[in-house]
Amino acid sequence: MGRKLDPMNKVKRGPGRKSRKQKGAETEIPKFLQDDDEGPKRLSSRGRKRAGKRVLQKKNEMEKKRKDLPASKTPAANQDKVVPKKGFSDNNAEWLRPAKRKRALKEEEEEESDSEGEGEGNGEWKNEEGESSEEEMVDDYGAEEGEGESEKIGGGELWSGGEDDSSEEEEEGDEDSEPPDLQVVHQRIKDNVEVLGDFSKKREEGREREDYLRLLKHDLAMYYSYNTFLIDKLMELFTVSELVDFLEANEVQRPVTIRTNTLKTRRRDLAQALINRGVNLDPLGKWSKVGLVIFDSSVPVGATPEYLAGHYMLQGASSLLPVMALAPQENEKVLDMSAAPGGKTSYMDRLKSVVGNLHRLGITNSVVCNYDGREFPKVMGGFDRVLLDAPCSGTGVISKDPAVKTSKDEKDILRCAHLQKELILSAIDSLDASSETGGYMVYCTCSVMVEENEWVVDYALKKRNVKLVQTGLDFGKQGFTRFKERRFHPSLKLTRRFYPHTHNMDGFFVAKFKKFSNAVPKPVKGERHREGGKVYSILAGRSELTQTLV
Repeated sequence: MGRKLDPMNKVKRGPGRKSRKQKGAETEIPKFLQDDDEGPKRLSSRGRKRAGKRVLQKKNEMEKKRKDLPASKTPAANQDKVVPKKGFSDNNAEWLRPAKRKRALKEEEEEESDSEGEGEGNGEWKNEEGESSEEEMVDDYGAEEGEGESEKIGGGELWSGGEDDSSEEEEEGDEDSEPPDLQVVHQRIKDNVEVLGDFSKKREEGREREDYLRLLKHDLAMYYSYNTFLIDKLMELFTVSELVDFLEANEVQRPVTIRTNTLKTRRRDLAQALINRGVNLDPLGKWSKVGLVIFDSSVPVGATPEYLAGHYMLQGASSLLPVMALAPQENEKVLDMSAAPGGKTSYMDRLKSVVGNLHRLGITNSVVCNYDGREFPKVMGGFDRVLLDAPCSGTGVISKDPAVKTSKDEKDILRCAHLQKELILSAIDSLDASSETGGYMVYCTCSVMVEENEWVVDYALKKRNVKLVQTGLDFGKQGFTRFKERRFHPSLKLTRRFYPHTHNMDGFFVAKFKKFSNAVPKPVKGERHREGGKVYSILAGRSELTQTLV
């Protein structure tokens, strides 16, 4: 029910009589500043600011009226007066400037806080002479923004430094601690690359090539956030201009690619279904019949009905290359020695993958097991083909994992190389050289380091009866047959390297072996071979391998 109306009781509407007669805060200030028995009363900081602005506005209006008056009506005493500027008046200009003494900033802040406490207790603002001044307080708050600060900074020795050595040292320290200008560093990188490209004509007199390289190495590590070790290793692999392109490519994400599951659909039908869902895509390239590259999408590519139905797999373009090189055939027994989550395994419909992906893709001819790859020949052998995507340092996928820039050192590279050598021998031992259609193994890594690629392949050529054959890939750069002081077997030119700045895919290395004998060569006493400046024992069967390769 609503409230009953009482006609005898009048309801007040709008502000009352007292509130209408209430005046501004400028007339109420003296009442608050007067001492009485109950103690001092003081406006809040905002109230003081508003009051100061009103008083200043009133003064300005009065001065304006005086200017508008004719000279005959203006008092003679006022004609010679100079109109004061906004902000500090002539009476308080001196005490508002900082004191001319050198003190620590911390002590001044403490004293200021103490003086503020005293002001709050007494309800007064005092100048240096100890006199209370309501007008000075008003002028302080009435000053325009920036005027007070400029007066304080310009008028005191505390900010100017003067003869104080400590302030100069602090300024120098601040300059040293300032972050470098990345635009300047980037321009210097361009200039150094240009000079090193034509060093004899563009170098400065008295400067050696090592000076330019040292500066370039420092700038590259700073600009692209790499540690010096990795920059040194990359400078050994690439020319100066190509190195900059490689580093720039690592700052950009590789295109999203998917692989069509031909067990359930065709690439043309899959592309049309995704286009209808708002996906912008194109065929990956002439070298792949199942790949699609996605430029943009209005729907999550990893959650479409087609994906959940197993019509495609999210897979990098470089991951398609090893399976294409392996070329598994029907009715062959194939081993994927280091498979997870099973992109390559599901592509060739063979072993070791994540069970969920195999079920989603509809693959029924795979067996999943969990063993140490180095001991797998003791568990099972006699495979027609083996794929070894070995664990590596990840220097080819820096765009996916930027932590590689600073987390890798010499020990990490050598540790990976040692594990890869163990795995590649185990993979070769799992092969059956007498297979009518097979006896092939593909070794690949997502690293660009020679220690993890050519060095490991050359090691396998010496330890087992295998040879390198064509990968069947029409593009990619040839592998190194010589690198610094190391000399590798000439057949390493059959391996393939892929780079992000050249092929717009993750850095990758692919090598394909053919096993021609199941016998394990034994070392020959007295015969030695020099590799990389170090002496190693050569193995029996090397002459047979050399004859086969030549």
